[in-house]
Amino acid sequence: MSQRIVTVFGGSGFIGRHVVRRLAKEGAQVRVAVRDPETANYLRLMGGVGQIVPVPTDINDPASVARALQGADQAVNLVGILFEAGKQRFQQVHTDAAASIADTSKTAGVRDLVHVSAIGADVKSDALYAKTKGLGEVAVKKAFSGVTILRPSIVFGPEDGFFNLFAGMSRLAPVLPVFGCPAWPKVSVFSDKGLIDVDFYGDGGTKFQPVYVGDVADAVMKALESHETAGKVYELGGPNVYSSEELMALMLRIIGRRRILLPIPFWVLNIMGFFMEALPKPFITRDQVKLLRRDNVVSRRAKKLQDLGIAPTAAESVLPTYLARFRIPRRNSVAKS
Repeated sequence: MSQRIVTVFGGSGFIGRHVVRRLAKEGAQVRVAVRDPETANYLRLMGGVGQIVPVPTDINDPASVARALQGADQAVNLVGILFEAGKQRFQQVHTDAAASIADTSKTAGVRDLVHVSAIGADVKSDALYAKTKGLGEVAVKKAFSGVTILRPSIVFGPEDGFFNLFAGMSRLAPVLPVFGCPAWPKVSVFSDKGLIDVDFYGDGGTKFQPVYVGDVADAVMKALESHETAGKVYELGGPNVYSSEELMALMLRIIGRRRILLPIPFWVLNIMGFFMEALPKPFITRDQVKLLRRDNVVSRRAKKLQDLGIAPTAAESVLPTYLARFRIPRRNSVAKS
């Protein structure tokens, strides 16, 4: 039996490296389609000699995409950006490139295609990120009817850009942000006891359902292994839903640090985004503020990780394994003789 060939677009990224490792473990020949193969050379060590091959691919060039897919049995599209910068535009990456990969996969005779989108993908969204993700899904379904679409919530794991970012900030900053809190604090007066209660956080801000990167990679593998997922959409979230305030509190508890949680309403975030958009890697953009106005959680009627036979991993069980480096070091007391 010949070795199956799987082309992974964006395989050098956060989710990609976990998918590539699993594919190699199962004996697949893996082509990692990336702009710069040099950035993906580290993936070679995850498999045998010649098993994992980074190939230079321009997702905006149909001929380049076709070369990456030539002779492939299966394909995975993990390409995506969080903000626009330079020539990288949402429409170009999330919609046009996704359509090209799906169309070329069909033409090349690829048997199975897995397209990784995002929770909140919606052609009617006022956030360009979510709108182009939604348009990408529509284009992919039109070109490759048997595609499996996976929509993860915020993904966590050793290399994530969320918990590592804020844990790193906590080393220097005395305050950490809580996104999407009320514009003005709510004041409650208890006249019988003369007490005044001030609620700064409301319901805790935007809700998230963090999903473990290993579970997302497992979902990709399940979709490649089972024909039952063809043509279906799955929303991937962890076992628990957290508010923005709860996520920050959880992270601080794990690293053993105390910081002030500063409630930031959307109008303030909008101003911050306006000025930060000019930075090479902005902390937040106005488009991301639009995303934050909507909770990032799995829909009630959506197909989930459990429908793929995967038990979601709790953030509490994984975060301590890689956030330990942010903990305040303890001084070892030396006993006097």
